[in-house]
Amino acid sequence: MSTLPVSQPSRLAVAAPVRADRPIVVPAPAPTSGGALRRVGRIVRLLLLAGVAAAFLYPLAWLLAASLKPRGEVFDNRLIPQTVVWENYVQVWDQLPLLAWIANSIGIALASATLVTLSSSIVAFGFAYFRFPAKNFLFGLLLASMMLPGAVTLVPNYLIWKSLGFLGTNVPLWGGTLFGSAFYIFLMRQFYLSVPRELFEAARIDGCSYFGLFRRIAFPLALPSAVIVFLFEFQASWNNFVAPLIYLNFGTPEQYTVPLGIAYAMTTFSPTAGGHGDYQYVMVASLLVTLPMLVIFAFGQRYFIEGIASAGLKG
Repeated sequence: MSTLPVSQPSRLAVAAPVRADRPIVVPAPAPTSGGALRRVGRIVRLLLLAGVAAAFLYPLAWLLAASLKPRGEVFDNRLIPQTVVWENYVQVWDQLPLLAWIANSIGIALASATLVTLSSSIVAFGFAYFRFPAKNFLFGLLLASMMLPGAVTLVPNYLIWKSLGFLGTNVPLWGGTLFGSAFYIFLMRQFYLSVPRELFEAARIDGCSYFGLFRRIAFPLALPSAVIVFLFEFQASWNNFVAPLIYLNFGTPEQYTVPLGIAYAMTTFSPTAGGHGDYQYVMVASLLVTLPMLVIFAFGQRYFIEGIASAGLKG
């Protein structure tokens, strides 16, 4: 009777069953040098950003401190005044026609920004949608006008407004925006080119007029770009000094804009011009006139970021 061979035990290791009450411990990954380098880079980046922010905010902090100082301490370069004079913010309205300057600047800036936004948008839509002879040539001439320095057209513009009898008024400060701006037309045209042409063709089939295409389709879609144009022009008009200096010097100080008014205040309070050096009122006025721009950018920030992002995505 033959005997069967005894089978050898298997060499494969059999895993022991894991008990349900025993937690599974996962070993923590070993620390790598890459994570430490990223943290160091993040800290360095934050420090650089804080330093740049401090450099930009220092003039504003100095201006705020100078506006709270008495006359003899305005230029002592202390960010914390030794003597705080809150009355400067009350007396400035009696010393300077600041309210009239702010009202003039706001009216001119609103008129300029609104008119140039509408006129530039209409012209840009014409260059983007319509096909007509010499279209590219005319657009090239428009872009070439951007290369002309402002000093080249200063004297011709002055002679035109003089012949029209508008010297001493604020009409020259916003009247030129009725004809658009080459830079804004180029900016809006690039946005209109990204809108599918099929939208306009479908609207034309439904009986929409050409102006209806602009009013109902093109301009609502281009609202972020229009807000950017409005903000740029409002800021440019608000900070404009040369044009008010040329066209408003024929009127009274109450007709001045904010930049021209502050220059007038610097001359009035200068000891060389018979003043007493009350530059603390100039500092108060300079600080107060920054508030409208802060308000405008606070309300338009969402559209501004949206317009920049959409322009970047569409190339």
